[in-house]
Amino acid sequence: MLVQAAGLALLAALSPTALLVAALYLGSARPRLVTAFYLAGATAMSLIMAVVLLAALRGVNLQRPAEHEPRYGLRLILGILLLVAAAVVARRQPRPPDPAKANQGFTSRLVADPAPRSAFLVGILIFAPGVSFLAAVQVVATARASLELTVIALVIIVVINVLLVWLPIVLHLVFPGATTRYLTAFNGWLRAHGKLILICVTVAVGGIMVVNGIYGLTVVR
Repeated sequence: MLVQAAGLALLAALSPTALLVAALYLGSARPRLVTAFYLAGATAMSLIMAVVLLAALRGVNLQRPAEHEPRYGLRLILGILLLVAAAVVARRQPRPPDPAKANQGFTSRLVADPAPRSAFLVGILIFAPGVSFLAAVQVVATARASLELTVIALVIIVVINVLLVWLPIVLHLVFPGATTRYLTAFNGWLRAHGKLILICVTVAVGGIMVVNGIYGLTVVR
């Protein structure tokens, strides 16, 4: 359970947007303070939603052996949704940038003004859970595990989910100059390949869930 949940959480954590925002905050006037609030918001959202999703899934007793088909059916549905989402993203044509409308989005305006309170809110908004995060939580929710193991698994999922926030902070504490320099240089590559990364991650998680769901429905009894 732990390995599968951690693996899906790692794939869910591979968010170009999350890393781009961390890079921008680490290049601000108060890099560590602002990024710490960004991490606090991201962690709060991830933890709250992990508990809510766990409670909702446990509420329908999917962890019971008798709920074998609904449990694997859920995984199959999640996988299909992710593959459909990847196809939609792949087909969507990027709009040409409009300088007159730059930074007009709510989140963009918050990021453009690095401050502790706005960074906390940005962390909440960016880490609103997606289907990939739900896929990681459902592994724990549908497993017959003790309370202690369930808590440990949720903590692991949350820590991994915010990996691209706390890892740059740690690197910045140890190598401040080099971290800022490399993240700034990496920003351009992320902006150019963010869509491809998102598609690849979504397809990977969706494929895993589809295979697991089909296997459980047709082989495991």
